[in-house]
Amino acid sequence: MSGIIEIRELGKQYCIGAANGPSDSFREVLMRAVSNPLRSFARIAKRAAKADTKRSIWALRDVSFDVEEGEIVGIIGRNGAGKSTLLKVLSRITEPTVGTVRLRGRLASLLEVGTGFHPELTGRENIFLNGAILGMRRAEIISKFDEIVDFAEIATFLDTPVKRYSSGMYVRLAFAVAAFLDEEILVVDEVLAVGDQGFQKKGLRKMDEVSKSGRTVLFVSHNMAAVESLCNRVLWISGGRVKQDASPQEVIHAYLDSYGAAKNHVVDLSAIHDRSGTGDVRFTKMELLDEDGGERCAVRSGDALRVQLFYECRRDISNRHFGLRIFSDMGLLITDVHTWSTGQAVPLARKGKGNIEVKIDFLNLMPGTYYVGIWASSFHEWHDVLDNAAKLEVEPSDYYGTGRGIESRFGLMFLPFQWIVNGVAVPAMATDTTPSGV
Repeated sequence: MSGIIEIRELGKQYCIGAANGPSDSFREVLMRAVSNPLRSFARIAKRAAKADTKRSIWALRDVSFDVEEGEIVGIIGRNGAGKSTLLKVLSRITEPTVGTVRLRGRLASLLEVGTGFHPELTGRENIFLNGAILGMRRAEIISKFDEIVDFAEIATFLDTPVKRYSSGMYVRLAFAVAAFLDEEILVVDEVLAVGDQGFQKKGLRKMDEVSKSGRTVLFVSHNMAAVESLCNRVLWISGGRVKQDASPQEVIHAYLDSYGAAKNHVVDLSAIHDRSGTGDVRFTKMELLDEDGGERCAVRSGDALRVQLFYECRRDISNRHFGLRIFSDMGLLITDVHTWSTGQAVPLARKGKGNIEVKIDFLNLMPGTYYVGIWASSFHEWHDVLDNAAKLEVEPSDYYGTGRGIESRFGLMFLPFQWIVNGVAVPAMATDTTPSGV
């Protein structure tokens, strides 16, 4: 075996279609069979017939790679690319359809809020339960107990059932348990994003310490800055396959460059294949317009911006919502503007083509490269999600008319401001003097 993790020709297939739906419990099936056996047999036969109508998709296909002991491997890719499925297979939450996974050592995983703990048990009881599941002796768990509680900052609520924890408390405890119990492999999905900024930094430092102690970390995140600073190797998953496996800088650069660039005011969305959702709504085109509806090929700090989205609706859909997201060049979500927050859902969208437009009165971004994502949903069902539909280049502007422009070196966001000195507004003016350090 060449590494602590060895994956060969791994594939995971899911069936989708008419037969999918809420599954009955064993007890429900048994009770129906006893009370009305003929009807139960008819129901089973009907389901078997429906199974023939299922469609299948490959969430993972032909995935092969090794991970050496002590490596921190980042895993990046768009939503629906197969990242979480890969971690679930590694964590033995789901079985692979084909291929092999070999692990040399115990594995602890932190995949999503709500998994890994028994909600009725207290924080204290869940710590011991998780340690036992990992195969640790009680004495080993006790030796790590105080460190786990201190790191998670939940001492006050240690004897409270975790079902009463906030999502932040839950994540802190789950991460602390996974990080401090001595398993050889730690798997962390995007769940750290649920915590506050201080805990995110503490969690990243802890993963670095874990790696330096010789343990192995797999880290999935959309935060490219965190991936680049923490990982010594990155896998890019696209369409269920490993598209690239190399250094963080090389892979992240290629990943970000793969997004469509808004060099013109029109972006063709129909050609983008990396998207997720039911497909009942599909975005086909995006246009960048100025305040008067004219073409806008250049976007500047402080400008008004209109984004027009064209879509095709493949069936009648009620209560449909649309959203637009803007990310930094390292994948950090800056804003998500959507019809849900303004209560402007489309009550009933008929099958066919349509368009919707969002107007941004003031683009308060510093000059730089940003990425635009868009989505369409109804209730809790996502129909079309493009995490990065286009690259948006924001250019400097002379907002104050001083000839100095708005520069990216002054931060990420641009907030229009005015200085008041002794109760008197000081007008902006061009001068030859520059404060020290600016």
